[in-house]
Amino acid sequence: MRISRWAVDDLGLHRLRLTHSVANPASCRVATKAGFALEGTMRRALLHADGWHDEHLHARVRGDEWPGE
Repeated sequence: MRISRWAVDDLGLHRLRLTHSVANPASCRVATKAGFALEGTMRRALLHADGWHDEHLHARVRGDEWPGE
């Protein structure tokens, strides 16, 4: 979360996004706890060794509350 805050507050970025396989619920929990809202599912967007996986898209935009504030 520290790097995300730096990117928004110090670098002035407006939007940060991250993606992960929907088959990885731990990554979803980490993203949510870091303040990245789940925006949707991108179908067959990530190629793994076993084939194409759906991805969750999470994002933060300038003005979102930081967790714990």
